[in-house]
Amino acid sequence: MINTIFAISRQYGSGGHEIGQRLAQKLDIPFYSKEQIAAAARENGVLLQNADEHASPSLIYSLLMGSYTFGNRNDLNGDMPINDKLFLIQSDIMQKAAEQGPCVIVGRCADYVLRNHKNLFRVFIYADKFTRMDRIVKEYGIEPKQAAEYLVKKDKQRANYYNFYTNQRWDDLSNYDLAIDSSMFDMDQVVSLLLNAAEMKERRRINQAC
Repeated sequence: MINTIFAISRQYGSGGHEIGQRLAQKLDIPFYSKEQIAAAARENGVLLQNADEHASPSLIYSLLMGSYTFGNRNDLNGDMPINDKLFLIQSDIMQKAAEQGPCVIVGRCADYVLRNHKNLFRVFIYADKFTRMDRIVKEYGIEPKQAAEYLVKKDKQRANYYNFYTNQRWDDLSNYDLAIDSSMFDMDQVVSLLLNAAEMKERRRINQAC
């Protein structure tokens, strides 16, 4: 039984969300993405419409001043901007999910939020431009003539969100344990690669602890 927390970051249109779903199904472990985390966030009374992936300046100021801590519940009741409240709540949800056991989390800066978790396996899924364009046209219904521009927009949005809340670069592969070009394999092959790599890392960690 694998005991890994999978944190998957991905380029838009690379298939990272579906890969995460298939991995969770194969291992029969919980799967968390924007939708699942948003549902849990709503239980905290946070409205998510037009509030996600748009970083506001207040949190970076708190970080610079040394006054910010994850999961500060008192801040959630104050005047903190909705985006920062959402990030805090999402972080809390992911921390609790990781404490409960192995799971797959897609996006949400999970690799950074859970960076101190001993069983964390950080993954970056990418693909070539034309494969991603083809995917978003066929699967997401994006107009072909808008596909290239849409990729740039969505990747920039994700990068800005990640870079702001982590103070790291989203596309810096040194932040991840493994990066996979999903255009080189089919979905199930990518899942197998992830599983095999995670098992090897887990065995290494156990051996080092002995």
